[in-house]
Amino acid sequence: MEVVQIIAIVLAAVGALNWGLVALFRFDLVALVAGGLKFGEVNLFSRLVYVLVAIAGIVSLTAIGEIA
Repeated sequence: MEVVQIIAIVLAAVGALNWGLVALFRFDLVALVAGGLKFGEVNLFSRLVYVLVAIAGIVSLTAIGEIA
């Protein structure tokens, strides 16, 4: 389970970075990587990335529980 948690933490950090870019510069890195989409546009790949980041955030919470 440790490998899954490490991957989840990395994905959650990428998601956090993307949200920071959205908040500060109105720039969506996932949309750019997913095919040069405009801000706010989604396609199947970007939706998959967003879902994986959400799952990663949930899995990362289990890592916090093990540390405490």
